[in-house]
Amino acid sequence: MIVHWIVLIASSVLEAVWATALGQSQGFTRPLPTIVFGVTVVLSMIGLSYAMRSLPITVAYTVWIGLGAALTVIWAMATGVEAASPLKIVLLAGLVGSVVGLKFVRTVPGRRADRDEKS
Repeated sequence: MIVHWIVLIASSVLEAVWATALGQSQGFTRPLPTIVFGVTVVLSMIGLSYAMRSLPITVAYTVWIGLGAALTVIWAMATGVEAASPLKIVLLAGLVGSVVGLKFVRTVPGRRADRDEKS
C-alpha cells in the first residue's frame, strides 16, 4: 500500500504541474505549456487511478486534489505569480494538515459514517 501512497503524492505533484501549464498555455495557444499540460494530465490521472486500487476513493481523490491545489498555490507564490501573505500560508498549512490527517482516520469498509455514529 505504501507504493500507492507514493504514486498518489507523485500524481498530486503532476496535478500542480498540469494546472500551472494550463494557465501558461494561454488557451492552448502556446505549444510547450500545452504539451506539458497534455502529458502531465494523463500521467496524473493514471497515477490517481493506480492509487485508487488500494486506497478508498474518498481519501485518494481528496489527497490528490488537496495537495495538488496547495502545491499549485505554493508554486505561484514562490514564482511571484500570486502574492504571498501570512494568512494564505496559514490557510495552506491548514489545507495540507487536513489532507494529511485523512490518512490517519480509520473507517470500516462498507459501513456508512452515519451508521457508525449511531451504534
